[in-house]
Amino acid sequence: MLCVASAFTPLAACAQAAAPVNPAAPDTRSEDDAFLLLRDAARKDDLDKVDFYASRLTNYQVPSYVDYYRLKPRIRQLTEGQIRDYLARYKGSAIADRFRNDWLLELGRQRNWLIFDEQYPQFALDDDTQLKCYALMSRVAKGQKVADEARNLLLSPAGYGDACGSLITALAQSGQFDSNDLWAQLRLAGQSNATGPARRVALLLGASDAKVAQAIDLPALVLAKGPGDSRADHETYLVAIGRMARSSLKLGVVALQKNLPQLTAQEQAIGWANVALQASYSLSPDAYDYWQKSNGAPLTQEQMQWKARIALREGNWPQVRATIESMPASLRQDPTWVYWLARALQAETPGRANAQADKLYRSINDQSNFYGLLANEELGNHLVLPPPGQPISPAEIAAMAANPGLQRALKFFNLRLRFEGTREWNWELRSMTDRQHLAAAEFARQNNVLDRMVNTSDRTRLEVDYTQRYPTPHDDVMHPATKSLGLDKAWVYGLIRQESRFIMDAQSHVGASGLMQVMPSTARYVAKKIGLTDFVTETLSDVRTNVMLGTNYLNMVLGGLDGSQVLASAAYNAGPGRLRTWRATMTRPLEGAVFAEIIPYTETRTYVKNVMSNATYYAALFEKSPQSLKARLGTVGPKNSAIAADLP
Repeated sequence: MLCVASAFTPLAACAQAAAPVNPAAPDTRSEDDAFLLLRDAARKDDLDKVDFYASRLTNYQVPSYVDYYRLKPRIRQLTEGQIRDYLARYKGSAIADRFRNDWLLELGRQRNWLIFDEQYPQFALDDDTQLKCYALMSRVAKGQKVADEARNLLLSPAGYGDACGSLITALAQSGQFDSNDLWAQLRLAGQSNATGPARRVALLLGASDAKVAQAIDLPALVLAKGPGDSRADHETYLVAIGRMARSSLKLGVVALQKNLPQLTAQEQAIGWANVALQASYSLSPDAYDYWQKSNGAPLTQEQMQWKARIALREGNWPQVRATIESMPASLRQDPTWVYWLARALQAETPGRANAQADKLYRSINDQSNFYGLLANEELGNHLVLPPPGQPISPAEIAAMAANPGLQRALKFFNLRLRFEGTREWNWELRSMTDRQHLAAAEFARQNNVLDRMVNTSDRTRLEVDYTQRYPTPHDDVMHPATKSLGLDKAWVYGLIRQESRFIMDAQSHVGASGLMQVMPSTARYVAKKIGLTDFVTETLSDVRTNVMLGTNYLNMVLGGLDGSQVLASAAYNAGPGRLRTWRATMTRPLEGAVFAEIIPYTETRTYVKNVMSNATYYAALFEKSPQSLKARLGTVGPKNSAIAADLP
């Protein structure tokens, strides 16, 4: 039986209706336990249990969430009045915005553009790609031109879902996307291993969706049959070339070379671009030549960026400049490419000032990120931290403690519901001033939610508290551990800030634990090496054990990598084996920043940049003297790593 509390159906009535349900031993559970079970039942769309646990929570601290979890699984059955009643009761809250998000998805699915268009402007976060696709569909239905906006949005086929797939169909049917747009989408789907979206686009093009799926999943079968005669056959063959090059670069190159005469000049270029991307991921020494052969191909954003990275590796600054300047504005404005374009321009006038380059450096040198620091150094400045500002007063902190949203966040953090807690916390930050951000960060510090302290303080622009942004918890453990090993404490803290944001019970999706995110297998290896005979993996959550094992492992890695913090950071994240493979591809020494930029794994590339910039800020805090990120990055040599082959 459907029972939904609203202005028309009181919560008590739902409790009575739900009473017959009898999950195992419910009466022994606390309200928090019941709430967690309600959340779990809602996620599983188990309506009987949803109503049962909700009925036990009539006076719970967060009624908006109790109601949300009761309504969400049955959103397709609710009346418009029931949905609007919820939104009105909890107007302005984070969870109401989440519920509006859910409703908008349903409205889009129904193609109910009248109510969708009324509600979409009220969706505050506007962070759902599906909704952005539905919003463009609504405009297409009204005859509006949205092709350019769609091209900028439709970049990740794996996340298209119904909304973005339907948008592509609507654009094709309305004539706003031509065949070139559709082939570009199909190539992008192939590059992303997104078989479903690729099949959908293939049908719009009149191509064989089964053959396209085969090109992605079983490319050898398509390549064995040759490129065929039609454009559809050629495009499918080129997708298969890229997929084959992913598993065997050599076979991909052979298949392309064998059939080059049957392909147009642009198709040949597309084939080489597909090969070049996979060669770039493996840092093949041939990647640069393959990119040269791809001239004239319409490149995806991923391909553009890797073409620029490989040109960086080769030190070909004219190619770096040309590639970056060919990027769309949205990509070209990323600090990464602002910085490297400036460097390319600067390389044109070695030893002399370059006004264009300086203008680009100045556009990002006030940013606290990796490339902001490097740009600042190119302008002749080292990192110097300003003196601390006016301390946050008890009254300012008290105002944060009284904030209902922050209170809800702490409640969720205590329940280990980090996603919900972070959503509530960030929702409250949206309209805060710098001063209020600092007060909220201090409130987080007082409640030992250090990741929120760091994140919140990071948002300030005019008033900055670097002790909040770069905290040093457990220094009584960290200082002796790093000192005994001769490790740079600033670097270790920089790594921890990136690894766990100081969440002691942090657990990664692969099983790494604690402050330093140590894998159980790594912990056992290090414990054996240092003679820690009584180690058991359950103790990884202990601060002293985690820091001891993490710092010893970091020291082992660093010692085998010429003392390079860049290399050791990469190895700590991706594993020493991958680092050995990447380094073995080098033919000459590389600037540390260049090496960081050409790391094949996005996660590791971002990780290394963040760790190294974090370490620079920590050093400035500890040493109270100007710091150089560029000096810290140093130069990475091509010498084969002496790092122990058995390191996990």
